[in-house]
Amino acid sequence: MSDDARRLLPMPEDWHRALAVVAHPDDMEYGCSGAIARWTDEGREVVYLLATRGEAGIDDMPPEEAEVVREREQTASAHVVGVERVEFLDYPDGVVEYGLDLRRDIAAAIRRHRPELVVITNHRENWPGGGLNMADHRHVGQATLDAVRDAGNRWVFQDLRSEGLHPWQGVRWVAVAASPMSTHAVDITATFERAVESLHRHRAYLEGLGQTEDDARRFLREYAEACGRRFGGVLATEFELIAL
Repeated sequence: MSDDARRLLPMPEDWHRALAVVAHPDDMEYGCSGAIARWTDEGREVVYLLATRGEAGIDDMPPEEAEVVREREQTASAHVVGVERVEFLDYPDGVVEYGLDLRRDIAAAIRRHRPELVVITNHRENWPGGGLNMADHRHVGQATLDAVRDAGNRWVFQDLRSEGLHPWQGVRWVAVAASPMSTHAVDITATFERAVESLHRHRAYLEGLGQTEDDARRFLREYAEACGRRFGGVLATEFELIAL
């Protein structure tokens, strides 16, 4: 395939509110937060919704301690890129199952925040390059795709209406970060340093992985450069854009 045929398109800009739905603390920071920072700088509103508190993510830290640390780190990380509201659903880290409860909780958040854009991380079986994706990412991503339609159907999860959460059919796109089928991208040259800082705020998690701040910076730089090679040579974050 020619380079021109593989080029990524600019993301749509005619929207104001976004909801990012991911499985764990740090999921947004591994490559996507530079785009979030650009969007909030442009005056757009972004809310984070996390299925878990990441309590199973640090091998040498008990889950009851890790969930407190990781919630604190995620909240601080989100603030770096202009996200003031971070919500947690408290599903168990590492064993999130696709199901109606998860779909309902995500649909409720969509109705509550009324986004035009929903952002998820890769829900497919593999990462770009072929590495195997994990179950939490796949299940939360697929549940979110289904919840977008659930949120707009008054006859699905009818109890939400009694809670004042009326149908919302205003989601226009789902943007899938780190997808092997990316189609669009965002120039993050001006916000790259904040993306790095947002990942650095996950200090306990990085230490648990045996990674340094330099390792984190190198990872994000290499990823942004790889995305940018299909987007005019800038630093970029890429997405698979699903229009609804």
